[in-house]
Amino acid sequence: MSQRSILGSEKAKWALFLGVAALVILIDQISKYLVLRNLPLGQEWNPIPFLRPFVTVTHVTNTGAAFGLFKDYGTLFAIVAILVVIGILVFYRYSPPNQTWLKVCLGLQLGGALGNLWDRVFLGSVVDFIDFKIWPVFNLADLSIVVGVAILAFYLLFIEQEDGERVEGHEGVGQD
Repeated sequence: MSQRSILGSEKAKWALFLGVAALVILIDQISKYLVLRNLPLGQEWNPIPFLRPFVTVTHVTNTGAAFGLFKDYGTLFAIVAILVVIGILVFYRYSPPNQTWLKVCLGLQLGGALGNLWDRVFLGSVVDFIDFKIWPVFNLADLSIVVGVAILAFYLLFIEQEDGERVEGHEGVGQD
């Protein structure tokens, strides 16, 4: 294999992963900007009145972990987020190049972690706004992390076996 094709495949390996992460960060930060700009802290908004009992956009801040857990540990969670980002990058660096679902779920997790880390560093707290009334208020970065972890867990538990063979009936899932 030539030096050029090795470099090309390395770039391709990172493209989907980093593209998903960048898209998550972009959407997350735009949504938070819109909330910060248009909705005072503590206020809620819902343009569809019949949904108000179930879901609203409610502007809150969070100095704790995802979904408002462990408040006032922002510095600790910023350090944890940095370690998580490093862990995701190292894990991804040594992952098989042909695992599409792995690229997507790790990209979701990386984008979510960086989106909330950005808030902690530059705002002092994370902006949350999705309020389902029966669950702590959260944001798109939190949702991205949870979806990424769920996809990864499903993939590792049900699709990929330890020996690298496909589970019967799932041929081709996760392959490029």
